[in-house]
Amino acid sequence: MIDLAVLILTHNEERHIARAIASISTIAAQVFVVDSGSTDRTVDIAEQLGAVVLRNKFINYARQFQWGLDNAPITSAWVMRLDADEIIEPDLVAEIAEKLPALPTDVAGINLDRKHIFMGRWVRHGGRYPLRLLRVWRHGQGRIEDRWMDEHMVVWGGRTVNFKGGFSDHNLNDLTFFTDKHNKYATREAIDALNQKLDLFPRDEALSSDSASLQASFKRWAKERIYNRLPFTLSATLYFLWRYFFQLGLLDGRSGLVYHVLQGFWYRFLVGAKVMELEREIAGVENKRDMLEIISRLTGHQLGPEQES
Repeated sequence: MIDLAVLILTHNEERHIARAIASISTIAAQVFVVDSGSTDRTVDIAEQLGAVVLRNKFINYARQFQWGLDNAPITSAWVMRLDADEIIEPDLVAEIAEKLPALPTDVAGINLDRKHIFMGRWVRHGGRYPLRLLRVWRHGQGRIEDRWMDEHMVVWGGRTVNFKGGFSDHNLNDLTFFTDKHNKYATREAIDALNQKLDLFPRDEALSSDSASLQASFKRWAKERIYNRLPFTLSATLYFLWRYFFQLGLLDGRSGLVYHVLQGFWYRFLVGAKVMELEREIAGVENKRDMLEIISRLTGHQLGPEQES
């Protein structure tokens, strides 16, 4: 065990939670699960494996995770963010065990290179590997961005370094689950994209190459400064063509084609279509509070006065 706490969010994750906890069982001194009302065996499994389970109503991922950071009784010097369907592979476990205790005091965070496993195969191409994400930070020197979608961990008071061991996102659910999840993601991302256009409530702009990874910072810049300013019918098409042909997504085989079409075209197109739908519904409305009420009703997400201040 090293001086590390791991925080995992769950909702009906009985297929994944034991695997996630097992992957960090030899390095995590503390494991906290923040559950948002699971009706399956998620909580029982987590508790049986020694995790401390906290419960909180889900609003969005960012607020749920920050609630966990603020309320879990973390005493470890380092904290890791891990999704329930993610795995820390043995080589990264060994790297963390060896390097984490020896890091100099000016290091505030650690970026990990995430793999994506889809239909049982590693998606190696199309710009999907490595996805460099800040996932480990010194307790008290990190927080999650307050955004409806595409939220990142950010740190302060020191620099970040990269660990190279294996770290994979491997969801075992089917395509119905995948498309349903991404439909919900698209609604939340549409809220953020519309807010970028109309400045409906304060935007968290903490992500930078200093506070997280250069890759994550650049992708955010490209999406908000270039991609979101193009017509979505054009941007979604160009993005897919870039990923599939220029970034060699075609080398990922048939399952890769399914993934790149769904995640690299359909999802991006759906976000744009939802933004268009919301814009039509608030056309002619001048008061931002009224806009927020309309968007809340249409999306099912409460966007109230507290976000306007």
